[in-house]
Parts: sequence; structure tokens; C-alpha cells
Amino acid sequence: MASQRGIRLEGDLAGLEAGIEALRGELGFCLAPEGIPVHVSRSQQNIEVSLENGRGEIRYNRKIHFFRALGLLLEALLDSPVQRKEEPQFDMNGVMVDASRNAVMKPDSIKILLRKMAVMGLDVLMLYTEDTYAIETQPYFGYMRGRYTDQECREINDYAGLFGIEVIPCIQTLAHLETFLQWDAAKELHDTPAVLLAGSDRTYALIEEMVTAAAKPFQSKKIHIGMDEAHGLGRGRYLDLNGYRPRFEIMTDHLQRVLSITRKLGLQPMIWSDMYVRIGSQTGDYYDEKAVIPEEVIENLPRDVKFVYWDYYHTDPEFYGKYIRLHKKFGSPPVFAGGIWTFSGVGTHYEKTFMATDAALSACKREGIKEVFTTIWMDDGGENNLFSSLLGLQLFAEHGYAKKLDRERVGKRFRFCTGADLQSFMLLGSIDTPPGAKWWQVLEPDNPGKYLLWQDILTGLFDRHAEGFDVASHYARLAKSLKACAARNGEWEHVFEVPVKLCEVLSLKSDIGIRLKRLYDEKNHGELAHFAKHVLPDLHQRVGEMRQVHRDQWFRIYKPFGWEVLDIRYGGLLARIDTAIKRLADFLDGRIERVEELEAERLFFDGLTRPEDGGLVRCNRYQRICTANVL
Repeated sequence: MASQRGIRLEGDLAGLEAGIEALRGELGFCLAPEGIPVHVSRSQQNIEVSLENGRGEIRYNRKIHFFRALGLLLEALLDSPVQRKEEPQFDMNGVMVDASRNAVMKPDSIKILLRKMAVMGLDVLMLYTEDTYAIETQPYFGYMRGRYTDQECREINDYAGLFGIEVIPCIQTLAHLETFLQWDAAKELHDTPAVLLAGSDRTYALIEEMVTAAAKPFQSKKIHIGMDEAHGLGRGRYLDLNGYRPRFEIMTDHLQRVLSITRKLGLQPMIWSDMYVRIGSQTGDYYDEKAVIPEEVIENLPRDVKFVYWDYYHTDPEFYGKYIRLHKKFGSPPVFAGGIWTFSGVGTHYEKTFMATDAALSACKREGIKEVFTTIWMDDGGENNLFSSLLGLQLFAEHGYAKKLDRERVGKRFRFCTGADLQSFMLLGSIDTPPGAKWWQVLEPDNPGKYLLWQDILTGLFDRHAEGFDVASHYARLAKSLKACAARNGEWEHVFEVPVKLCEVLSLKSDIGIRLKRLYDEKNHGELAHFAKHVLPDLHQRVGEMRQVHRDQWFRIYKPFGWEVLDIRYGGLLARIDTAIKRLADFLDGRIERVEELEAERLFFDGLTRPEDGGLVRCNRYQRICTANVL
């Protein structure tokens, strides 16, 4: 950030004053009559910034462009005279924040994010809320989930407006509603446990309440109404009540009925596009290049809804280009959604993020896509720190103001906009790249940082995959490196605190089951006693310390609801370490003849890997990681 420098803003400042005041502390400048004069004026399109001979100039078109330009000018004060012109590549470039996987950001945390977005020049914030917003007539909607109140949403909307950032509600009107549909109050509304019952008048009465409540607090007329991943559509209660009907027909009729609601409310909707592609695929795959969507279906698609193509997996620009062209056939300008790889556990996989984003946004520019955003998903419990995504936001921002990305410029801008270090954030991805991990040229990188933490010591469902790889040394080295990163990243030290503790745990735990099994098979009672008396108690302490740091971080950033899930996970892990100590002690003292868990054969988790093909795998569901039994 800039040190305190005095500037004197002159010219066309109408509507900017409150946003400038909100960023004074963020950018480290003061407004002073004797400060460097900076003339501000409007332009037709581009951002222009100059600083020469003790005078500055900012020319901008949209409000958000002014705040990016202000940052560029203040950055120049730290460096050298500048003459810079930037051409915005997109009409919309922003971020969708997942507030539905337990980690619901506090409004104050969202304000921190908005200030960073303003300086970067990102102009849209979507709050992804499946049921985490309030509906006055539906008390079980978001019950005990940390749902946003109408007042909180208005507060977020107004604060974003200071910088020209549009807040767009992002909800679900078909699938991904299992946390609401679980209640008896919703028992007549579901097709499958996660999918609403299409065709039912009661469903559309609920959806009208949902859309009305979600849109009301926000100034934007845009709304994202979801509809992705409606697996099993028409095959649950719908089938019982109505008989078989082609899913294309169910989906299209449902969309039309929801659009009748958005039309009545004067809203401009967008939906995720995958269901139309999946239904046209024999394998149900979104990225099936052989998928065939019947022409009559495309002809009947409504033209007043935008289809969002989401993809953060591919690294080939040609694939993105092909899929963008497919989406153009849908009859309205497509929107593209990329993603920051925050959703595989505690680590943020930046190597994958950069490769996928560079390929995707290069294709978007070439294909003339004008609306893009990145997603910050928090799958399976929200274990990650949402602010670990900041580098990904900077990447999207810099793509948005340059025809060709300058990687060195990304790092420099990241340092100015956030005060953070690019290489430090990149290192967060190393949590999931120990020896044996696959991430290059695969759609979904392995995530050993998650399952090596939560897997059970005595049953070791992933031990066969870690065998033969020195993962423990990798995590020991990484703990030291991340600790050094924490020390040099100022206000973002907390981003590294949990990863450091995770690596300290995994430097001991990642292969502990393998070692226990070997010592047991070798009947090495002396070493088993050492494990019971020293190694496992040490691990118990490290996990306890990690839990405490993680808990402090959670309550700093998120609402309290949802932390109970991680408390249960940590509590389960601590209890199982305690049980492992007890089982070994009982065996060594002769109270039991054998430890049955350690006698059981270890199989490969994926069920497909042959011994000669070993290596780490991917699993992102705690329920499958922690036990082979019914949870």
C-alpha cells in the first residue's frame, strides 16, 4: 500500500466522495489542499492515468474505473512518473462468493472484500445463497444457517454502491436446496432430496417468495436463478405423480414458469447452463463434446435469460472457445464463470487457478464475451479462508484491463492493491502438491491436504495411495515456508495460520497409519509403545492447536453458524487419536490379543489403481474420507 501521501482531487468528483473517504485508510493517502493536484474528468471508454511534473490526471468512464485509476495513480507515487491507458475488456467482471457451504461471511468481512475489489477494478459481487437469506413467511428457510437478513443485504448493497460495484443476488430455483428440503415444512415441495418438484403450483408460490425476497434489498435488476446440477430431475416424486416425461421438457417448462415470475418483478435473470448440456449427453457430463442438444430445444429456449457457462477445469483455450460457441447458439449473449480453486480443503490451488483462468479469459476475449466473473466455492464445509482467494481476484482484474496478461504486472498490482505477496499466496497450492499428487493435465487436481488430515489413523482409507511417497517431509518443509510467508504478509498473516498448523499436523500424520501398520505387522512392540506414549499424544496436541487457530479465524471472518461442523470433525479426529492410543495400550498390555483394524488389508481408495500405478487421488467429501461405515 501507498505510504501517507497528500493529494488534491479536482474536477468531476460527483458521486465519488464517499467511496474516496472509505478508501483513504485502505490506500494510505490523505486529501490535503497543499497535496499533489490531480484533475479528474470523464472519458468515453478507457481509463487514463498520468503523473508528471508534480501534477496528476485521471480520466474514467464508469465509477468503478475511477477507483481502479486512483489506485494506479497512487501506485505511481511510490514508483515513478506514469502515462497509462487501460481498455476494459469486459462490461462485467466480478466475483461470486459462496455463502451456502456453512461459511457465511460477516457483512464487515464483505466490506473488506469490496474495498479490495474497488482498487482492483472489479465491478460485480454475487452472493451465492441457496437458503442463506431470509424469507419472512418461511421460518425454516435458512434456519440455523447464518442467513442474511434484509437489513444486512441492504447494508452490503449500499456499501458496494460507494465504489460502483453492483451486488447481484445469486440463488437456486430448482436444485441445491437440500438444506431447506430436509425439513418437514418442505416435504411437499421436493422431487428428490435436493431438487424442487417441478410443475407444482406450491413450488412456484415458494419460488416467487424466494425471488422477491432475494431481489428486494438490492438495487440491481439482475438476478442469478441457478438451476444447475439438478440430477434426478423428474425421476423422484415427480415420476410418481406425473409419470415419465423427457427432462428437456420438464426443464424448459420449469424455466418458463420461473421466468414468468422474474418478468413480473422486472428482473433480468441468468442461469447456469449445464443442465441443457447434460441432458443432451449420453453420460450426463457437462463437458461432453459429443453432447447433442436438439435443435427444437434450442429454438424454444427463452431469449430473455442469459446462460452462464461455468468452467474452471480446462487449460486449453480451444476447449473454452468451442464451448463458448456452443453457448452462443442458445440465443442470448453467454456469460462466463471461472473459478479460484479454494474448494478442495484448506489449500488454494493457484497453479490450477492460473492455468485455467489464463486459458478461459484469453478465449473469452477472442470470442467477444463481455460478461465474466470468477467463483469462490467453499465445498464440503468451508474449510478454507475465503481471503486466500485474493490473488485469484487480482488475476481476473488484470485480465479485465489488458488484452494480453502481464504476469509480472499481476504480482506488482497484487502487492499494491492488497499489501500481499504473490509468491506467498502461490505457495498455498503446495498443500496439495506433495510427491505423488497429480495436478498437471488433469481436470481435478488431487487434494491430499484434505483427506490425509481427516482420514482415520487405524483404518487408513488412503494409506495405499501415500505409500512410497515422502509426503511427511514435504509438509515439514512447507510448514516452515508458510510460516515465513505469514510473517511477510502483514494484515493477511491469518490466511497462512491454519495452513501452517495443517502442515505441522501432516508432517506427522500423513504417513502415521502406514508406519503403525508396518510396526504392527513386524510385531515391533517397542516402537508401538513409543507411538502410544509419545507420537500419538504429540499428534493429539498438534490437532488441538490447529482446531483452536481455525476456530479463531472462523469467528473473525464468518458468522458462527457452520463452525459446529468443523468442531465435530476436529472432535472426531481427536477422539479417534485417543482411541488409537487406547487400542495400542490394550494390545501391548495384553488386554486384547490383536488390533483388528491394523490387521485388515489396505486397499486403494479409488478401487481402480493397480499397485504399479500408485499415487495420490482426489476425494472432497469428509463423509467418505473419515470412515467406510455409515456416518
